[in-house]
Amino acid sequence: MQEASLPRAKKRFGQNFLVQPQMVQRIIAAIAPQTEDLVVEIGPGRGALTRGLLQRLSRLDVVELDRELLAGLRALDGSGALRVHHADALSFDFAALAGGREQVLRVVGNLPYNIATPLIFHLLDQADALRDMHFMLQKEVVERIVAAPGSKAYGRLSVMIQASCAVESLFTVAPGNFFPVPKVDSAFLRLIPHRPARVPEALRPAFAQVVAMAFAQRRKTIANNLRGIVAADTLRSLAIDPGCRAETLDQTAFLRLAEAFLHQGSLP
Repeated sequence: MQEASLPRAKKRFGQNFLVQPQMVQRIIAAIAPQTEDLVVEIGPGRGALTRGLLQRLSRLDVVELDRELLAGLRALDGSGALRVHHADALSFDFAALAGGREQVLRVVGNLPYNIATPLIFHLLDQADALRDMHFMLQKEVVERIVAAPGSKAYGRLSVMIQASCAVESLFTVAPGNFFPVPKVDSAFLRLIPHRPARVPEALRPAFAQVVAMAFAQRRKTIANNLRGIVAADTLRSLAIDPGCRAETLDQTAFLRLAEAFLHQGSLP
C-alpha cells in the first residue's frame, strides 16, 4: 500500500509507526520469540512488528486502541493465530491472557511516549503473569529507568522499576526508523520481573511512599525530605547518612527505610 492510503498517525494516541524492516528484524532478534511463547503486543499500529512476530509464533495477541487500525491488523492473518483486542492498554487485563499461569506472558510494544510510564506500572501490578517485557521508549525515559545510584538520571522512576525488574537498555533507535519522524531518539528496553520479588507485597505501599517522599525535592537532603517522618538518628541507625541526597541511595537503603516505617507505623 502507498503511504497516502494507510491510516494516518494520530497525535492524541502518540503514534509514531515503526517503518524500517531492518529495525523490525533487530527487535525480533532481541526478543527471540519461540513458537509456543504467549506474546502480547501493545500498540501494533500498522503491524510492522506484528508481521514479523506472526512468522515466529503459533499465537499472538495484540492490544490496539485506535479503531481505524483494527481492520488492517486483522487482515494480516488468515489462520486464526492473531487475536486483536480493541482496548485501552492502561486498563487491559493482561493476566487474563495467561489463563491463570504464572510467568508466561511476554509483552512487547512500541509504546506511545505519553502513556509509557503508567503503562509499565499497570503491567507491574500483574507481574506474576509476566515472563518479560520488551519496549520501545523515548531514550531519555530508558536512561532514567536503567540509571544507577549517583547519576543525574537516577530518580523515583529508576528506584521503583528496578525494585520490580532487572532492567537493560538494549540499543538506541534513531528517529528515521519511524513515521511520522519523532523529534527525539528512542531506545529498546528489556524488563524481567524479579523472582522472587525484591519488595514483599506487604511492604510495597510503604516502599512507594518512602521513595516518593525521598525524591520530592531532589536538591534537599534525605533528612529534610523525610523531616517529621523519621529522625536523623533513625537514619543513622539504618546506615543512611542524614546529609545525603536520595539519588545516592540504592535499593537496599530504600528497603531499610520502608521496613522501618512499616514496623514503626510512622507513615502518615
